[in-house]
Parts: sequence; C-alpha cells; structure tokens
Amino acid sequence: MIRVVLADDEPMIRVGVRSILTTDPEIEVVAEAGDGREAVELVRAHRPDIAMLDIRMPRLDGLSAVAELRAAVPDVAIIVLTTFDEDEYVSRALAEGAAGFLLKAADPRELIIGVRAVADGAAYLSPRIAQKVIARLGGGRLSRADTARRHVETLTPREREVLALVGRGLSNQDIGRELFLSEGTVKSHVSAILLRLGLNNRVQAAIVAYEAGLAHADDE
Repeated sequence: MIRVVLADDEPMIRVGVRSILTTDPEIEVVAEAGDGREAVELVRAHRPDIAMLDIRMPRLDGLSAVAELRAAVPDVAIIVLTTFDEDEYVSRALAEGAAGFLLKAADPRELIIGVRAVADGAAYLSPRIAQKVIARLGGGRLSRADTARRHVETLTPREREVLALVGRGLSNQDIGRELFLSEGTVKSHVSAILLRLGLNNRVQAAIVAYEAGLAHADDE
C-alpha cells in the first residue's frame, strides 16, 4: 500500500482528494490535517510514504511545512497540491525539497499518477508546472549549463548514467532495468548524487541533468 497523509484547510477538498485517491486499491489515506502544524505532527506520527500538502494553510503554511518535514522525516516524499501555480510557489516548493507539484484543477487521474510516480521514487510535476519550469530554464541557460556540467563532472561515470535517467523521469525500478542494477543499488546511487551535488530531491537532480545536457543524451 502507498500510505498518504493529506493536509488541506478546506474539508470539502480533503473529501474530494481522498475519494479520488482511494479509487486506487493500492493507495490509503491514513490521516488528514486541517493545517500545516497538524500535518507535520501527523506525518511524524504515521510515517507515511507520501505527505500531500496544500500551500495556503493556517498555523503553518504548506511550504514551511515542506521544509520542516524534509528536516524531520526525510524519508517521507512530499507532494504539494494547490490551486496556485505562480512561479514563486513552484520555485520555493522545489527548493524546499518537494518531489511533486500538482494542481487541484488537474484531471483527477493526475492525482493518482502523481502519487504513484512519487511513491516509486520518481518526481512528478503537473504538465502546466513542467512547462513553467522548462520556460524558466530557457532564460540564462548557458551560464547554468556551464555550472551544471562542472557539477556533473564530479560524479562517477555510473552516477552520471543514473542522473541522465533521472533527468528523463525514470523511476528507480526503470533505471535498474535500463542499467541492469538492483533497485537498492539505484537508490544508493541516487542518494550519492544528491549528496555530492548538494540537492534535496529528484526534481532538482532532473533539472541539473537537463541543464547539463544529460537528459537528452539519447537525442544527440
């Protein structure tokens, strides 16, 4: 089962999201929170696979909760679920370590796809959010590309292979099949990459892979 803690200050939203997620027999919503502080407490108590957090919540906003949870329970993957797709929210959510960013206005099926992808070790951004990230990468890309390439040069050849596949959006299981490695070995490589590059999560790693030109290596 994929265990989820859901946090939103609107009860009707929580009911709707829960009803969508639980149409998948392998997803279980183990607890619900009405504010960010309660969300942190419930995640610490239940240790779910995924914490799904709204951005605008009382007591503690969702982005602050992301930062707190990344420090307190780093094994829990975090998905930000929100009405808002402003660049400020997207940038901060990714910087704080969120593994997914979903919009409430998205197709309900996208919630399940996103939860499954993140639970499988991949990153997931709503297509509208992904477009924003790619557009932002377009500006000033040359200087960032040089920086990214210098960082990538510090990795081992195997780590660069793994990073390239992370950049293509593959899960740990898919990377293992591609490189004939066990899923545990892939996880170890991903952890080493994040540590060596000073990154918080796979989304940031995928951006580095994109900027360094690794994500499109097969097309070159």
